[in-house]
Amino acid sequence: MGIPSERIDRLLTLAREAVVDGEYDRAREYVALARRIAERNRCGVPAEFSRKTCDDCGVYLRPGKTSRVRLRPGRVVVRCRECGATARYPFD
Repeated sequence: MGIPSERIDRLLTLAREAVVDGEYDRAREYVALARRIAERNRCGVPAEFSRKTCDDCGVYLRPGKTSRVRLRPGRVVVRCRECGATARYPFD
């Protein structure tokens, strides 16, 4: 695990804590910074990170607080409460 990966993990933790405190703008800044680090170092963001952040507005998705999670046959549907964007993830 390299330094960029460690920074991305730390920023994900900070974004989670910011959402718990109700500071969504700060969480967006942490998510944007983590994505910028991943692009600059060509390491990509972990699957956990991409599924827990909104692709459109960049907020950390916390079920019940900033997102709505529903189960449908064969997939999980996650809707952002901040911007209304929807993401669907398959499962078996």
